[in-house]
Amino acid sequence: MFGSKTTMVDPARALPGREIPIEPPFGHTVLGTALTPPYPEGSEVADLGMGCFWGAERVFWRLGAERGVITTAVGYAGGYTPNPTYEEVCSGLTGHTEVVRVVFDPRKISYEEILRVFWEGHDPTQGLRQGNDVGSQYRSAIYYHSESQREVAEATRDAFQPVLARAGYGPITTEIASLKTFYFAEDYHQQYLSDAKNPNGYCGIGGTGASCPIGVVTSDDADSGRVAG
Repeated sequence: MFGSKTTMVDPARALPGREIPIEPPFGHTVLGTALTPPYPEGSEVADLGMGCFWGAERVFWRLGAERGVITTAVGYAGGYTPNPTYEEVCSGLTGHTEVVRVVFDPRKISYEEILRVFWEGHDPTQGLRQGNDVGSQYRSAIYYHSESQREVAEATRDAFQPVLARAGYGPITTEIASLKTFYFAEDYHQQYLSDAKNPNGYCGIGGTGASCPIGVVTSDDADSGRVAG
């Protein structure tokens, strides 16, 4: 029924894409901040795949500026096709997954806390799907920007896995990899579920109900079983 969408495309078969990037709108519909770089000095970026990016983006913009979220945007990452369109990503022939970009102030909210929201906001054990949304573009993913982000991603994953196992879930299938390129999605996808666009739009995102332990800073801590907080 879903054809190639249920397997990862071979790089040699990926769509060729194009040289011209998609230009996102300048301003965030809800937060009023810029979607594109340069971002404010001292800010950090998290790029996360947790199923349909409409609902994923809303999860993070709702944290708000008071919690440290500067801006959010949706796009595509983790695949092979340069500057893909939404239709191409949905074909399963680009290798990309739908991603939400979260630009945040680490003085107000840590990367670890961003990942807690990520882990608890979806089911990271489902492979190439998220609920009724089936395909490689819905896979769970963390694309890190530094070695410190990688360590936190792996440590929080390792801390969350036994919690999920006790709740009856299988192994976490989340892809954790260095970000190669983030491609902005089309204008109409940005802040899709905002009141200004589609306040009653579809959102299939949902968590497991399990709480992710936070306070794990390094993979060494996770390996030794030390979980603070």
